[in-house]
Amino acid sequence: MTPDSHTDDARRATLRCGAFIPPFSRRNIDSTLAIHRELELVEHLDRLGYDEAWIGEHHSGGIELIASPELFIAAAAERTRRIRLGTGVISLPYHHPLMVADRIVQLDHQTRGRAMFGVGAGLLTSDAKMLGIPTDKQRDRMVESLEIILRLLDGEVVTHHAEWFQLESARLHLQSYSRPRPSIAVASAVTPTGGKLAGQHGLGLLALAATSAQGFAVLGTNWEIAQREAVAHQKTLSRSEYRLVAPFHIAETRTQALTEVRDGFEEWADYTRHVSPIGPAALGMDSLDFINESGNGAIGTPDDALKALNRFWDQSGGFGCILHFGQNWANAEATKRS
Repeated sequence: MTPDSHTDDARRATLRCGAFIPPFSRRNIDSTLAIHRELELVEHLDRLGYDEAWIGEHHSGGIELIASPELFIAAAAERTRRIRLGTGVISLPYHHPLMVADRIVQLDHQTRGRAMFGVGAGLLTSDAKMLGIPTDKQRDRMVESLEIILRLLDGEVVTHHAEWFQLESARLHLQSYSRPRPSIAVASAVTPTGGKLAGQHGLGLLALAATSAQGFAVLGTNWEIAQREAVAHQKTLSRSEYRLVAPFHIAETRTQALTEVRDGFEEWADYTRHVSPIGPAALGMDSLDFINESGNGAIGTPDDALKALNRFWDQSGGFGCILHFGQNWANAEATKRS
């Protein structure tokens, strides 16, 4: 065995486990009950020893119920002891950057450093349309906002006049609880934008499209881009801050696992066809059988899950945390058992 293989084995042994919770609610469940079930799930993950849970922001889909991940995290933090809780993600073009920075710093204090800050441009075009945001400007606004937020978190006094917001001698009135600042991760899909931003600022990377053909193909490339940018900007990156999102549902047999999720998967697939022309294929989840056959996740046994994890590891070159895609395809009890 070579020294490199020893290093790889050690990195595999420290792989963390978490959940990425948009969350998707089943249509026949009361909204109040659905939100509280997600809180109960995070409590359960904390008891099991999961390392992280990331909570999404959506405003128009109808079944992705959480509009403010910060509010959810504040409640979840009071119910849990050790699990870290991240915004997965805050859609930066939807918010004034000073307000975002203030809320994250407050969460950092309330959670005593367990809050993480995930950022992105916003996924649902219907969200942006309601806010009057041109979809072709979302990415640029996300970059502009992130750069301002980082300056504020670093203690700068910022004056900035943008097309969509203004700051006049703006500063944060609290320092972060975490030093030098809370953990921050940039959403990454297929394009190199996320990797470039992560490298330029020394941030983590959230691979949200790891299960799609295009997203899987660039898992290694996007991290290499981030590393090159980090060197060019004299920043340091750690693969421990590289996170991949994929679907897993585990049972005693593959047949049982498929049975438990089939109805929920079909309902979720129908929803995704309404919000994306490509539907579930956009995430490499064309069907349950396809997920297993492609290795884009595992709806089956622990052995199936291990094969998927090894496939992601080999393609990416290694990562720090696998995030179970919180799709709610199974009922609450089957999900907890999984």
